[in-house]
Amino acid sequence: MRHIRFIMSTLLMGAGVVTAQQKAPSYPLVTHHPYFSIWSSSDTIMQSSTRHWTGTAQPITGTVTVDGVPYTVLGRLPDTYATAVPAEGTLKYRTDAPSGDWISPQYNDLQWKKGSMPFSDQPGPGETPWKSKELYVRRTFDWLQEASDTLYLKLHHDDNIKVYLNGKEIFSRNGWNGRDEYFPVVLEAGLLQQKNNLLAIHVQNTAGGAYLSAALARKVKPVATGARMAIQESVEVHATQTVYQFRCGPVLMEMAFISPLLMDDLQLLSRPVTYLACHALSEDNKEHDVRVQVGVSTAVCVNTAGQPVEASPYNSGDLTILKAGTREQPVLKKKGDDIRIDWGYVYVATSKGPGVKQWIADNADKTKTLITETAMGKVGSEVAGMPSRVFLLGYDDLYAVEYFGQPLKAWWKNDASATMERELQNAIRDYARILGRCMQFDDALQKEAAAAGGKEYARLCELAYRQAIAAHTLVRGPKGELLFLSKENFSNGCINTVDVTYPSAPLFLLYNPDLLKGMLTGIFEYSESGRFKKPFAAHDLGTYPIANGQVYGEDMPVEESGNMLILTGAIAKAEGNANYAKEHWKVLTTWAEYLLKAGFDPENQLCTDDFAGHLAHNTNLSLKAIAGIRSYAMLADMLGEKAAAKRYADSARAMADNWLKRAADADHYRLAFDRPGSWSQKYNLVWDRVLGFKLFPSSLYEQEVAWYLKQQQPYGLPLDSRKTYTKSDWIIWTATLASTPEEFRELIDPLYKYITETPTRVPLSDWHETTNGRQVGFQARSVVGGYFMKMLDARYNGGNGAGGGSVIYTYNRASINH
Repeated sequence: MRHIRFIMSTLLMGAGVVTAQQKAPSYPLVTHHPYFSIWSSSDTIMQSSTRHWTGTAQPITGTVTVDGVPYTVLGRLPDTYATAVPAEGTLKYRTDAPSGDWISPQYNDLQWKKGSMPFSDQPGPGETPWKSKELYVRRTFDWLQEASDTLYLKLHHDDNIKVYLNGKEIFSRNGWNGRDEYFPVVLEAGLLQQKNNLLAIHVQNTAGGAYLSAALARKVKPVATGARMAIQESVEVHATQTVYQFRCGPVLMEMAFISPLLMDDLQLLSRPVTYLACHALSEDNKEHDVRVQVGVSTAVCVNTAGQPVEASPYNSGDLTILKAGTREQPVLKKKGDDIRIDWGYVYVATSKGPGVKQWIADNADKTKTLITETAMGKVGSEVAGMPSRVFLLGYDDLYAVEYFGQPLKAWWKNDASATMERELQNAIRDYARILGRCMQFDDALQKEAAAAGGKEYARLCELAYRQAIAAHTLVRGPKGELLFLSKENFSNGCINTVDVTYPSAPLFLLYNPDLLKGMLTGIFEYSESGRFKKPFAAHDLGTYPIANGQVYGEDMPVEESGNMLILTGAIAKAEGNANYAKEHWKVLTTWAEYLLKAGFDPENQLCTDDFAGHLAHNTNLSLKAIAGIRSYAMLADMLGEKAAAKRYADSARAMADNWLKRAADADHYRLAFDRPGSWSQKYNLVWDRVLGFKLFPSSLYEQEVAWYLKQQQPYGLPLDSRKTYTKSDWIIWTATLASTPEEFRELIDPLYKYITETPTRVPLSDWHETTNGRQVGFQARSVVGGYFMKMLDARYNGGNGAGGGSVIYTYNRASINH
């Protein structure tokens, strides 16, 4: 097993040798669904607190005690702060631009309004209403504490903000953050006075909600624990597990976070239980007494700090369990983007036995820590019989989503008798078997990805795997249908967004097309039920976790209709039949007719790259319409509708010929038909290759790829000629057009450089700046399932593999656990 192989290799290398770190923007630890998703944002896990994908601290801590000496191995508690100047208190404000030097302490603000923070466009008790585009605030305060050159701004702002202290700008930030965050501010000597200081703030509400709360704080020095820091020797990220190796004095310790997201077993895929497996070995040929302690904060089960939590210990069968949840339990009462679950219960469990203890500790921030300690006994140097212990981290969300007014439970609760205790017992009973399956899958995925696109490409796929799956929740619908509903993480919080499903699709086409159907079915039902009456596909089904109908303010007619037709065709390609399309043929026909009329030369509308704004005559969107029409022709042919198949195939061919003429621009093809000198990634062209349509000549692929190679920046290929930012999923789709392995790698290498060098330490962001590798927006989204497009092409067409022979792990429809 991999775990034993690591410890043996470490022994063979000898003491003092430290293996290389595998670097990622953030490391997946617990990954099941949008509400149960915990990551480490530092290369050494002890450097920072573990966090929910939104960035809120959800600490998992760990200590290994060797012969009475404690070593810190997992995470650390988040920084704590003491408020120096609270947000509450009288201030002056106005909502139109003031004249004069309004940031100066001497400015006359007698005509300004009186109010207090927070300001909100949806004010609650004690909040000041704010409905305008601009807000100017002046707040005076005295500073009677010790002089300090570093303060922290405690800010919750929506949107752009500038902060001034005594006339000097001390902070500026665009965008919004959705919650209180602490930002360090280094002050000039003498800037902060004992009396009559002025904090001046300007906030611009650029779109959507409006909010401001601001305070000054100081960091509280942490209490020394007496524990030594273990040496983290390495970390490996595989498809289903993240494995850390530590040196704790004379003992080598391996700790693996295993989320067994195997898509050919839906019951296991849905089970919200992660293993934390620990293995220990002596390095000095002596026996050592070893204990492992793991703490899980109840921050995992609250949305915001301060929510009252109740926790309890109990036994169930062979397990000892700690359980915690909020006192209120507001099931499905919250929806939105930057939201964490505050209903249901978090569980920490392990097998009962000698030396096993569990207890609950109260924390200063009103959270609790669920602590489990277990003895590993005498740890020697023999690999055979090496001691191991397994902890279970689980979450029962009670109800997962609301679907057109009906609350739905997670898939693992399809059996009415299902309980979290039973799932935990099954998890511990089957641990060895499940671990073996995970390791077999991890190895097969890595080898197939490397064969398709090379070693660096394989690492991208390994890092993307759990993130793509865990941005969904799996439920059974009211009619017994499988629903696999995504959350549009840090984009707008929509549920089941079609143009998020579209880029994520390659992963699920590879490993279980039923899950891709589960992303499309709700959109089909929305139109077929008459709830969505327009002649094109909807954008979304609501705001996660409430799927009661589209909430996005503007339709994407060509985008979403093309997506639905292409993906339905891709499912037919994967399964070898069009049975799924037949179930939805009427609405597919309506959408195909719409694309015939409006798809070739799209009017001024949004596409999936809506952050770039509206664009008329979009050549890449036109390619999507053409592929959607050709997909419909393929489906009609598979269903025996020969006349329709010919009509649509002929139309797609004519559109493709016209596209080549109108989009041409010397040595490349345009961003828009009417924009000479422009260019864009033609990532939608990839389906012409993958689905074997062959509407476009290979010379188009070659010409575009040659152009792209000239446009590259240090951290990737820009999305188009308008900006230097990019989308990493689209880069891989575009790179799949390359005719040689060398060209593919040349397009992928800057993306791998971004993944391993970006200073933005969050779960994979698919929207970044190619000049400096910084995140522009988005994180933890399912769209990184699009990284698997090269593997999909290799699986279907042989591709232009960059790494040698292929080892394929395929789903077995007969063995899929429904």
